Amino acid sequence: MTPNDDEYAPSPTGWVRTQVEKIEAAGTTAAVKIMGRPVVLLTMRGAKSGKIRKVPLMRIEHNGLYVAVGSDGGSSKHPVWYHNLKADPKITLQDGEITKEYVARELEGAEYDKWWPRSVAGFPQYAEYQKKTARKIPQFLLEPVGQ
Repeated sequence: MTPNDDEYAPSPTGWVRTQVEKIEAAGTTAAVKIMGRPVVLLTMRGAKSGKIRKVPLMRIEHNGLYVAVGSDGGSSKHPVWYHNLKADPKITLQDGEITKEYVARELEGAEYDKWWPRSVAGFPQYAEYQKKTARKIPQFLLEPVGQ
């Protein structure tokens, strides 16, 4: 490990940076909502920089499992964090005041199909975002470490 391995690099996107700051100042993800809905905070390693990255995402949870949805608002490209998870799937997730370690795994096939309605139920805009793009919006199952 080099001295910069744990260096945090705030998002270049202003609203993301502001939301992360609010969550960290309050100590809870309850400090932020997106379109009136709850979020979780993912902390991961940047694929290119190797620095620590943080991103608030919609809270999609079912029976203690979480899914991260890479909608990027329906754009034609995956969000940057998609590439981070593909390069290094080990993350931490903060939900409320609780932070735990997870490993992200991209869903495919029947698993994807099972989770998509849950994702849309958690954030109905996902259905509209999917209509805006030709790419299949990725979903990552976040599996807890050590359970």
